Amino acid sequence: MSATASGRHPARLARVPLGLDPTPAQALLALREDPRPFALVGRWAGGGCLVGSDPVRLAHGGAAALAALGEAPDATAPAGAEGAVGGGWVGHLGFGLGRELERLPPDPPRPVPGPDAQLAYYDHVLRRDAHGDWWFEALRTDTRAAALDARLDELRRRLAAPLAPGPARLRHVAPAAPGYAGHRAAVAAGVEAIAAGEIFQANLCLRVEARLEGEAIDLFARTVEALAPAYGAFLGDGDRALVSLSPELFLRREGRAVRPAPIKGTAPRDADPAALAASGKDRAEHVMILDLMRNDLGRVCRTGSVRAELVPRVEGHPGVWHLVSDVRGELRAEVTDAGLVRASFPPGSVTGAPKVQALKVIARLEATGREAYTGAIGYFSPLAGLELNVAIRTFEVAGGHVWLGAGGGVVADSDPDAETREAWAKAAPLVAAAGARLAPPDDAPAAGPAARPTRRERPDPALGVLETIGVRDGVPVRLDAHLARLAASVRTLYGTGLPAGLAGRAAAAAAGGGRARLRVRFRPDAGCELELSDAGIPPDAPVALAPLLVPGGLGAHKWLDRRILEGHAAAPLLVDLDGAVLEAAWATVWAVEDGGLSTPPADGRLLPGVTRAAVLATPGLDAQEARLDLDRLRRADAIVLTSAVSLATEATLTGGAGTAAGHAAVARLRERL
Repeated sequence: MSATASGRHPARLARVPLGLDPTPAQALLALREDPRPFALVGRWAGGGCLVGSDPVRLAHGGAAALAALGEAPDATAPAGAEGAVGGGWVGHLGFGLGRELERLPPDPPRPVPGPDAQLAYYDHVLRRDAHGDWWFEALRTDTRAAALDARLDELRRRLAAPLAPGPARLRHVAPAAPGYAGHRAAVAAGVEAIAAGEIFQANLCLRVEARLEGEAIDLFARTVEALAPAYGAFLGDGDRALVSLSPELFLRREGRAVRPAPIKGTAPRDADPAALAASGKDRAEHVMILDLMRNDLGRVCRTGSVRAELVPRVEGHPGVWHLVSDVRGELRAEVTDAGLVRASFPPGSVTGAPKVQALKVIARLEATGREAYTGAIGYFSPLAGLELNVAIRTFEVAGGHVWLGAGGGVVADSDPDAETREAWAKAAPLVAAAGARLAPPDDAPAAGPAARPTRRERPDPALGVLETIGVRDGVPVRLDAHLARLAASVRTLYGTGLPAGLAGRAAAAAAGGGRARLRVRFRPDAGCELELSDAGIPPDAPVALAPLLVPGGLGAHKWLDRRILEGHAAAPLLVDLDGAVLEAAWATVWAVEDGGLSTPPADGRLLPGVTRAAVLATPGLDAQEARLDLDRLRRADAIVLTSAVSLATEATLTGGAGTAAGHAAVARLRERL
C-alpha cells in the first residue's frame, strides 16, 4: 500500500504536457496489457477524459469501498492547475451496495455474481482537458517519484504509436428469460403495486444477454467512438469488464458544491422532442424523481441550498430523447464523499419512489439480480472532487458472457407494451454499435402469468446452501455429482471450497441406514454439517401441485433458506412471469407425453437436478428438455416429479387421482434409476 493511497503523507500534483494527440480510445488501448485499465470518456472532468492503469491499491466490496470514500488523501496543487485530477479512486459502486445502506429483502438470482463495489486507487492518470490537450498528471510522493518518472517515459513511448482496436462484436443477442413477455408481466404487476398505494413509481429492468467475440476493451473502443456517450466508461479487471455508454450524470461534487442531473422521461429518437416535453406522463415521472433527488441531497446539504430546475430540458441520446434536469446543493462542512453516497445511492432515477419501497418491489418483480447496472461508475479525487455516472446503457462482461440492462420508470398509467418497447429502444442502438441486432418485441401482447408474483421474500444467500442426497442401503446415491454441484455453488457464491474429506464424512454418515435422506448444509460462517434422516421422503400417493409465481425462479443454487416454499397447502410449482413452469419445491417437473418425458431447460432459473441429469442421460427413457407451461402440463398424459430422495413421484395440478400413464412412468423411472 502506498502512503499516498492511505493519506498518511501529502502528495503534490505534478503535471506534464504530452504534446501528443491520441483519441481517448487509442490512449486506452495503449494500456490494454496493464493491470486494471480504465477510461472515462465524454463530459468527465470539465469536458475531457481520463485514462489510467496500474493502481496502487484496491478496495473490494461494499464495506471497503465506503471506507475508502471516507478517507481524504492530502494533496496540494500549484497555482494555475485548475481542473486537474491527478489521480484518486476510480471504479464502480454496484446496485447491490444499496444493501449496505438500507434494510432490503434478498435480490433475485444473480446469474454471474460480481462484487457489489470495487474501487482502485491510481496515483497517476492521463488526462485530456476541455481544449483537447493531453497531460500526464500524478499525485507525487517521494516514495513514488522514481516509479512515476519511469512511468511517464513508458507512456510517452506507447502513445507515440497509436493502436487500432481489434475485432469485437456481439453474437446471439436476445432478452434473457423471461424475455419480453416477462417484462410486460412485471410492468403490469408494478402498475398494480402503484394502484394498491405501495409505491408511486418503480424502475423495472429488461435484461439482454449475448456472447462476445473479441475483448471487452476493443468493444468499448468501437462503441464509444460510434455513440459518443456523455459519460462513457471502461473498467477492466482480468476477464471481467464494464463497458458503459451512459448518458446520465449521477453526482458531481466540486468543493462543497454538488450537482446531480437525473434523467427520467423517454421517447424514441424518431418522435417529436416537443411531444416529450409536453407529455403529462413523462413530466410526472420526471418530477417524482426530481423531488426524490432533492430529498436525498437535503439529507447532507446546507439547509436551503438545494435547488432544482423547474422545467426539464430535452436531450438527444442514441436512439432516444430524454428529459433532464439539474439539481444543485451545498454540502455541509462535515459531510464526506462516503456520506454523500450513503444519502443518495442507488440513484433515484433508476429505483423509484419512495426509494426503499421501490427497491423492495424491484426485488420482488425482476427476474435477475442487478450487478453494476443502475449503480454508478466514476472517480473520487482529492483535487477534483467526485464525479459519477449512472451505470445505465452498460455492457457487463465476464469471460465471453455479456449482459445489458434496459428499463424505465413504471407509473400509474404505464402501458406494459409501451414500456417494453421503451426498454428495447434504449438497448437496440448499443447492440447495433456492437455489430449485432436486438429483435424488437412482438407487438402482440403475450398471455399473462397464471398467478400474481409472491410477496414473500426470496431466499437469503447469506444463510448458505444445501445438498439433499438419497441414501439406499446405507450408500449415498450419486454422491460425487451432488458434492460437485454443492462445490460449484460454494465457489460461485462465497469464493471458497468445500472442506477436505467431505465425501468420506458423507459416506460414513449414511452407513448403516436403509432408505434415508442425507443433507449437507454449507453456511458461510460455519462450514459444512451433515444430517441423516428418514424425514421428507414423499409418499407414494400423487403430490398436489399449486402454481407459485416467482420471477426468475430461485436460480441454479439450492438455498438453505426455504421459507418462500413453506406453509403452502399444496406443493409449490414455480412459474415465471412468462408463464414458463420451472420446478417444484423439492423436485424436477416432467410432463409425460406419448410415452416420452419433457422437462424445462436448465437456463439458470432452476436447480440443475442430479437425478434430472441422470434421467436425461439414461437411454430408452425418451427424455428431453422443452418449455413447459401450465396448459401443456394440463394436457399431458401425466406429471411426474423426480428427486434424489423419491427418485420418481406422480403429481397432479388439481389434487386428483393419478393416471395409468403416471403409474407406468413412475415405475419405469424407479426401475431405471
